[in-house]
Amino acid sequence: MTSEHPSHLAASLRRRDWLISAWPWRALAYLVSTVPIASVLTVGLLVIGAPLLPVLSTLRREGRPPSIALMLFLITGSVILVGLAPILSFVVAAVERWRVRLVDNRPLPSSPWPGLAARYRSAATWREVAYLFWLGGFVPVAYWVFLVLVLLDVGMVTSPWLAGDAEPVVIWRPIESTGEAVPYAIVGVLLLPVLCYGVGLLAAGQAAIARWALTSPVDAAALREVARSRTRLVGAYEAERRRIERDLHDGAQPRLTSLTLQLGLARLDVPEDSPAARPLAVAHDQARGLMVMLRQLVHGIRPQSLTDLGLAGAVRELADAAPVAVTVHADIDGELPEIVETTAYFVVSEALSNVARHAAATRAEVRLSRVGGDLVVEVSDDGRGGADPARGTGLTGLADRVAAADGRLLLSSPPGGPTLVRVELPCRR
Repeated sequence: MTSEHPSHLAASLRRRDWLISAWPWRALAYLVSTVPIASVLTVGLLVIGAPLLPVLSTLRREGRPPSIALMLFLITGSVILVGLAPILSFVVAAVERWRVRLVDNRPLPSSPWPGLAARYRSAATWREVAYLFWLGGFVPVAYWVFLVLVLLDVGMVTSPWLAGDAEPVVIWRPIESTGEAVPYAIVGVLLLPVLCYGVGLLAAGQAAIARWALTSPVDAAALREVARSRTRLVGAYEAERRRIERDLHDGAQPRLTSLTLQLGLARLDVPEDSPAARPLAVAHDQARGLMVMLRQLVHGIRPQSLTDLGLAGAVRELADAAPVAVTVHADIDGELPEIVETTAYFVVSEALSNVARHAAATRAEVRLSRVGGDLVVEVSDDGRGGADPARGTGLTGLADRVAAADGRLLLSSPPGGPTLVRVELPCRR
């Protein structure tokens, strides 16, 4: 499942409307803008690598090293190349980070100049140098191969118009008449969409390599520690929520219930014409309202139905209370982590609330399933669609809650519907 608006070329290639979208033109612009950069780098590499040719030729013909002068020239050129490459790669990397936005909306963090000495010591620098050689060495070869395929296809498409000239048209074999050229033209036309996808694949592959090479490597140990820290924080947060729920349910709520009961009994003992009757009635009503508010607050921390019925039962209870017809399909055998259950419950609750308030739907469907090690929650409806987190429908907060459980939320809601909210929650303990 992909988002409504793909953020990068590789994701857009999986969409059915790729050929009629703006992405093929963005991919073509990316490839065309690569040509001058790669050409300059290729010429530079050829000039610097030219002394290697006589060295290799001497070794092949005579089996001995070349003259000392040529070896010194070669060593000097290599030192200059290694010395200049980290500086040149900094400029090229800055241009490439800007250029990759043609096919990838995800920002690449810029890398400020760290100082000359630090530049040579950084591992990220030599990744950029490797990308420099790749851009000047391999990319031109790939482009030439693809250009040959494009020219071959153009030749096939135009062969019926060219076959009548004095010289025969050569595809795989000489073609001398229009009748012979027509089958080639048909095949050439059928191959045009394939070439369009080829443009996308070539640009997506180049952009992926650029993103890999130009992104500073992440400290894996630090990343694991951050993940463990977040897990501990989420666990502590959930434990604190449960403690507050217990205190409210077992302490404050019974006392408030007793207070409400005592105020009700006092109202029975006070005559209606007494000056204390009205203030007592107001206090009784406020106590009852506060008791309802406290009950809702306790329910919002962790619903009792979730504890008593489990996730599937609690979701069915939500479906029964919804103002639209809701069908529930649950296939979640086995025990789930508490944070996963709670998150999934509130996902369904918020999604069904959005269906009732915003979707103008007549029915909805909730699916709970285990896929590998994940719990997958899907809520769909037949409403008008067009759901947008920016319009304050609670989807942003829902996505944050899902992210806190190390999950992800995917939304598909084209104008006119239907809407599908899919949440994937890992069930690791």
